[in-house]
This record gives sequence, C-alpha cells and structure tokens, in this order.
Amino acid sequence: MGRNFEWVTPDSDLLEKEKTKIQPPAMYNVLLNNDDYTPMDFVIEILERFFSMDIEKATQIMLQVHYEGKAICGTFTAEVAETKVAQVTMYSRENEHPLLCTLEQA
Repeated sequence: MGRNFEWVTPDSDLLEKEKTKIQPPAMYNVLLNNDDYTPMDFVIEILERFFSMDIEKATQIMLQVHYEGKAICGTFTAEVAETKVAQVTMYSRENEHPLLCTLEQA
C-alpha cells in the first residue's frame, strides 16, 4: 500500500519572471510655487496642515519657496500627490490666495 509521490520544484525561470514584474509605484514631488500675493504665514499654515510639518520645517520650506521660486513639500505616490495638490489648491482658493501647488515626477 505504498504511495508514490512526485516532488515538484518551482520553475526558477517562472519565479524570476514574476519577480521582475513587481515594481515600486512611481513617486511624485509636490511643490509650492512662489507668487507675490500669498502671505508667508499662509504658506506656513499650508505646510503644517497638509504636509504635517512642524513650525521650523514649514518656515524653512516657506523661505525656500520665497527665495528660490519653488520648493518640494513632499514625495508621494501619484494618488496621494494629486490629492495633496487638490487640497492645497482648494484651501488656497477658499482663502482667496493664488498659491500654486504642482506635482512633478520624482
């Protein structure tokens, strides 16, 4: 009453193909762009509210926006980056500021 078992080993070529298909998602930088109308305090508020920055980091990024014309606020997956841009844009418009928030591939 012996049973015969056949040992099956995974095809290493198939496993290798499966490994190469998995790639990390594309990442995007969310940027704030300088303008001559949005108050610096409002930019700091945006950075604290939507990017969870403390006052020191928010001030540093705000100054970079002011002096260099733009700054990266964070790097996120596409959906998160698009959501951040939409939230910042909507909040800025609700507060009657022309602050421009954009994204670019990291």
